[in-house]
Amino acid sequence: MFFGTSTHSIDSKGRIVLPARFREKLGESFYIAKGFFDCVQVLSVEEFENLRKNIKALPAQSALALQYAIIATAVEVTPNSQGRIPIPQNLREVAQLSKDAVVVGMDKRVEIWDKDKFDEFNKANQPAVISALDMLSL
Repeated sequence: MFFGTSTHSIDSKGRIVLPARFREKLGESFYIAKGFFDCVQVLSVEEFENLRKNIKALPAQSALALQYAIIATAVEVTPNSQGRIPIPQNLREVAQLSKDAVVVGMDKRVEIWDKDKFDEFNKANQPAVISALDMLSL
C-alpha cells in the first residue's frame, strides 16, 4: 500500500526521484503511464497487469478508450542508482509537469503531479471531501 506525499524537483533531463519507500514496494522495474486525472501514475508490474486485465474486461468501446488513454502511454522504467526515473516528454506534457512536482501515494499506485496542479485539484475537490467525511460520520 502506498501513502504519503512528498515534493521533488524534476531535473533538466525529465527525471524525478521517487521516495525509497515507494521504490521498495514497486520492485526493480515498474510502469509509468498517464494518470486518471492531470497526473502521471506509477504502477508495479503486478498492478499494471491487473489494470490491463480489468480494462480488457470492459465493453469494447470503453476498453479501447482506456487502452488508448492509459495502456498506450505506458513505459516500463527502472530507477537509476540515485533513485531517479525518467518521465517521457509526452507524459510530462500530458500532466503539465514543470520543475516542482508532488509524489502522492494512492493505495495501489503512486501519482506524480505538477505542484500547482495538485494544489488546484485539492482545492477544487474540497466540497467532495466534506461530503465524504459526512458519509463516514467523522
